[in-house]
Order: sequence, then C-alpha cells, then structure tokens
Amino acid sequence: MKINADFSKFASVHTIDQVWLASPMPGVDRKPLDRVGIEIARATSIVRYAPHSHFSPHIHSGGEEFIVLDGVFQDEDGDYPMGSYVRNPPQSRHKPGSKTGCVIFVKLWQFQPEDRLHVNIQMDQADITFADNGNNIVERLLFSDDYEQVMHIKLSGNKVWQSDATDGNEVLVLNGSVIHNQVQLSKHDWLRVPVGQKLHLQASSEGATMWIKTGSLPDIENQIKRVKSA
Repeated sequence: MKINADFSKFASVHTIDQVWLASPMPGVDRKPLDRVGIEIARATSIVRYAPHSHFSPHIHSGGEEFIVLDGVFQDEDGDYPMGSYVRNPPQSRHKPGSKTGCVIFVKLWQFQPEDRLHVNIQMDQADITFADNGNNIVERLLFSDDYEQVMHIKLSGNKVWQSDATDGNEVLVLNGSVIHNQVQLSKHDWLRVPVGQKLHLQASSEGATMWIKTGSLPDIENQIKRVKSA
C-alpha cells in the first residue's frame, strides 16, 4: 500500500475530510497520512481508539512516535493525557489502548535502528529554546539527535515562522490555523515539505500551535528498506 509515497513532493491532508478506516483490531480506526507497506509499514496516521479498545501486546521493531490529540491513551506503563509526546524506540514493547477513548497522531518505522531513548513529556512543558518579546513566538524542543529535530511551536495571531532547513519538514497543526504557500492548514491537518524546500508558515488571526519535525526525510530509503526486511 502506498499513500503520499512520493517523498520528493509536497503532501498535505485536511484530516477532517478523511473517513475513518478500520484497523485489524475492533474499535481502532485510522486515517492514513502517508504509508509505504501493508500492516508492517513506514506509516504516519491519525488513530482513534473507542472506549475500552486496545491492541494486542506487540514489539515496535522500527519504533513508534505519537502525540495524544484527544482523550487519554494508555499502556501498562501508565496514562498519556492529551498533549503527551512519546517516543517508544525500536524493540520496545507494550499493549496500547484506552479506557475512555482517545485520538493519537502516530508515526511507525521512522527511527534509527540504534535509538534506545524513550521520551514521554507534555509538549507545553518542554524546555523553551526561543521566545520573542511578548511570547508571540515560543519554540519548545521535544527531541533532537544527529538525524532530526522535533519542536512544539506556538504563534500568536498573524505571526510568521519559517524553517531554513532544506532536509525536509513535517507539520501537524494542533490548534488554530496556518498558511503555507497559499494552503491553509487547520486543527489536525498535516503537511510534508520535501528535501530542498523551505517551510514558511503564517498563523491566522486566532494564532496556531504546531508540532514540527525537521531533518528526517533524507533517511526515507533506509526506513523503507528496514520495513521490507522486517
């Protein structure tokens, strides 16, 4: 299965327009954003857990990265409320589910094989790396290594934020709305900017809060090879 699988092109998804697709587990539905593979896949998705639904225990051979967008996600290690940013590295194991129901944004098979760092933080409590006068632009660092950087960015109304990085950018709007190249992105919309292109975002009058990843796209071919060899 291939969805938005040409990583040399811009890709954007207005997720409110997507229909939920059933997963192999009852009560767990998905909205695919990009995907290469069938069930074992390099994938980016929004996933909805109905109350009292869960997946069977499993190992994340290629790692799992997720944000809790609504409700409370759970596994045997505890509860992950809305706003949680979590990285479960390769070879980690858990039984995910939700007693009350939840919605998460999740990325699979996009880690470096040697990565063993577990991350579990509330995004709005992460360390501030930049704030302008008046806190109209606030950047918080969620994760950084030699391959990628992940940030939580909050913009006041009409403020502009741009990334000069040309090694790929990915954006998920958490609240509010922004415009990139005349494309408006609202709550839970997703954008992927290919290698060689810059990211330029302007918040609407209501402002915006975003999750932004920079730098992971040059490793795409290796990520896909690891999926195929699993």
